[in-house]
Amino acid sequence: MKKKHQEPKPSAETRSARVEGLRRRAFLGRLGLGAAGVLGVAGAANAEVGPLIGLERKQMARRIRKGCAKIAANRPHPVHPDNGEESDYPYVANYSKGLPHDDLGEVDPAAYEALVRALSTGREEDFEAIPLAGTRKLTNPQAGLGFDLEGPDGHSLSIPPAPRIDSPENSGEMVELYWQALTRDVHFSDYESDALALAAADDLSRLSDFRGPKDDGGRVTPRTLFRGTARGETDGPYISQFLYRDIPYGTLTISQRQRTAVAGLDYMTAYRNWLKIQRGATPSRSDQFEALPLYIRNGRDLATYVHFDALYEAYLNAALILLGLGAPADPGNPYGRYRKTAPFGTFGGPHILSLVTEVATRALKAVWFQKWYVHRRLRPEAFGGRVHNHLTGARSYPIDSEVLNSDAVSRVRSRHGSFLLPMAFPEGSPTHPAYGAGHATVAGACTTILKAWFDEDHVLEAPVAASADGTDLVAYTGPGAERLTLGGELNKLASNVAIGRNAAGVHWRTDASASLRLGEEIAIGVLEEQRVTLAEPHSFTLTRFDGTRVTV
Repeated sequence: MKKKHQEPKPSAETRSARVEGLRRRAFLGRLGLGAAGVLGVAGAANAEVGPLIGLERKQMARRIRKGCAKIAANRPHPVHPDNGEESDYPYVANYSKGLPHDDLGEVDPAAYEALVRALSTGREEDFEAIPLAGTRKLTNPQAGLGFDLEGPDGHSLSIPPAPRIDSPENSGEMVELYWQALTRDVHFSDYESDALALAAADDLSRLSDFRGPKDDGGRVTPRTLFRGTARGETDGPYISQFLYRDIPYGTLTISQRQRTAVAGLDYMTAYRNWLKIQRGATPSRSDQFEALPLYIRNGRDLATYVHFDALYEAYLNAALILLGLGAPADPGNPYGRYRKTAPFGTFGGPHILSLVTEVATRALKAVWFQKWYVHRRLRPEAFGGRVHNHLTGARSYPIDSEVLNSDAVSRVRSRHGSFLLPMAFPEGSPTHPAYGAGHATVAGACTTILKAWFDEDHVLEAPVAASADGTDLVAYTGPGAERLTLGGELNKLASNVAIGRNAAGVHWRTDASASLRLGEEIAIGVLEEQRVTLAEPHSFTLTRFDGTRVTV
């Protein structure tokens, strides 16, 4: 009987090459790049080993760069509408701080047009031709023109038009800011019993279009007052655990007691001083601080934190705290299933510590485009000047009546002698437009990275809050103490920073909410592009600020 033909048994070397080829194809498949066009193995003198070596590696690096560029190019490029105020109410409803202003605080039209001209051309000589009235320079409008080589291009993301000064929504936001100024020295833990906090909740509840968090009956309560709207933000103390716990920093342990401003000291409540600041003058007064460092207890303490922070400081600290706690990683981290290898440069401490800060400058470029090149929203302090001049009869503006008739405005007048918004910083706002907010965009980006990296459902045990005098931490046993999750406290951290800027009077609620989501998109885009550069099969799952889940 004729023997059936049999293929010769492959040698060990051939089998090894086949296995290596399968591994390489699997790796390339995860990258979504395929194997076409990969060059051959380098010469025999090359001692490296791996699924891709020599010229193969060089060619694949090029293909990965092209693949990431394709991911970025395939993202939609939106239109960028504004709210129409610049054309409907020229020179009174847009940012103009630092430029020449008349005695009503209205910008010189020629100076404003020079600003818009520079933004339109991007030419150095046009920026240098912008007339300034004082010593303060405009803050970095050119940043909005920068490109990035990782994540979405800053111009490919958008935020909705800001509320107009003639809208009830804008009234809701400004009334909240007046109340935040009035209650700066009320401890967060006293909101349930303090007369001012209770009055604030009642006044905000009466507004027709206030969009802060409310209870099930649709009312603002001391429990929801001045908080954010994302998951977990109304649980537990007002301040996130990540702004209280000690920070392990190598061999150092850093307390989060901070230098904070003295109580009762507000700025820019006199019209003459307000006008000088709008014209770009350096303030004649400076910050004054308590003798001892304190934990954050109230809106003034929080405003002081966001006055001097290093922008991504809170999120680097949060990452260090979580690593120190041994907090569990997201289930998509591949090292949860590996038994023979441990994470370090990828999926380990060095990776998350660099990644959480890596998104910050990308966030700033994106929001600086929105600020200068799309919206140019006026700062709350400038709108406070419009309210003051309108109510004193110096000028008539198309301001929605709800802010004019609010309890908050009348209380500010009684306390300070004007209708101007009392500011926590001597210089008032920075010299760039309000919408979106730099702090909030960085907060959204950095906390999104942390929510992707760690298990959001992990419960943080033994919650704490500041003592009455702020010198120590005490156990928190109030509402929500048993359900303070990692994800919820990161959401709260982002809002503490974003809304903390509102507590200072320099930003609006929508500056915070829209910018948190802008930062979130930047972080997700960076994770999408980094995914194809890593050898380990992995995923990241997180909860967006709007409550939806996404897996990268």
